[in-house]
Amino acid sequence: MKHPLHPAVVHFPIATWSLATFADVAGLWWGDAAWRYAGPLHVVGNLTALVTVAAGLLDFMQVPADSPATKYVTRHVALVSGAWLAYGASLVLRYHEHGLQSPTMPAIAASVVGFLLLGAAGWQGGQLVYRHGVNVEGR
Repeated sequence: MKHPLHPAVVHFPIATWSLATFADVAGLWWGDAAWRYAGPLHVVGNLTALVTVAAGLLDFMQVPADSPATKYVTRHVALVSGAWLAYGASLVLRYHEHGLQSPTMPAIAASVVGFLLLGAAGWQGGQLVYRHGVNVEGR
């Protein structure tokens, strides 16, 4: 494939996880009216992350081991892994006999932690593209 797949699919988990976190926080004021959206968004985010991580790993294999970008790749992977773990934990914590509604405070906290890690991972991803030109044609 001429165009890297990771940049094309990364928007899906970012969008769904971010919206899930906003719905979790909004649910503290509006309750189930917001939380009813958070659970399914967490599910979609975790599922689309599978494709995104697979595509990212394929792109990672194209970075030479001696590249100065390697340390940013390592940070990006670590932060994304942490975000995925946090969002996965939030999903597991919110799932109980009543389904995905009414998450506990630990589930909401895990969602917020995931969001912060996702932002930091995005920053590192930006460094890879804009500073080091990883997977930018002609560089």
